[in-house]
Amino acid sequence: MVEPISRCEVGQSLRAVKLGIIFGFVACLAYPLTVFAHLPKLATVTLVACFGPALGLACYGLRRLLDWERPTISSSLGLMLNALGGALFSVMAFVQLAVGNSANGDKASSQFVAIWLGLDVAWDSYIGIGTVCFAVAMLRHPRFGAIFTVFGVGIGAGLLVLHLYTFPTPPQNAGLIDLGPALGLWYFVVTIQMWRSLRWARQHIPAA
Repeated sequence: MVEPISRCEVGQSLRAVKLGIIFGFVACLAYPLTVFAHLPKLATVTLVACFGPALGLACYGLRRLLDWERPTISSSLGLMLNALGGALFSVMAFVQLAVGNSANGDKASSQFVAIWLGLDVAWDSYIGIGTVCFAVAMLRHPRFGAIFTVFGVGIGAGLLVLHLYTFPTPPQNAGLIDLGPALGLWYFVVTIQMWRSLRWARQHIPAA
């Protein structure tokens, strides 16, 4: 007979999910501010430094929620790939900021631009595949289901395909659509659903 896990372990799991929710909102806020807002250098550098760790912690909480009743391989893969993707984003953004700062207002050379364009595709590859893995793990989860899976797989796979097809030019610069905002919106909705699932998690004690 499978025994339920201890109260202490349930509390730790709930804290992990809550941590994921907090940092999920941090990541969903930091990314658009970094990419689209023209903030002072210190603010931008701080947001870049925060985004990668925030994404990893958010995905850790998401994986704990998706594995609440039964563990899945795809959720673990999603956590690993997205955490690596967050690190690659930080590398790409810091390289771009450092080159722009050293150029003193001059246009960066095409060789330097090619470096962060390559890193951009690497980050999109990891986050795209990681998103697909998380979306697959959501299919049979009682708090997510097919709608999250369909949109997650579609956006994650579409992001990857478009960036590989137009490599090294970003899709939006090649006359195609940029699915980055759609991906950010999907994760924002996922984070809200995580928050709405806290009561469900308290009522469903996972087995050991």
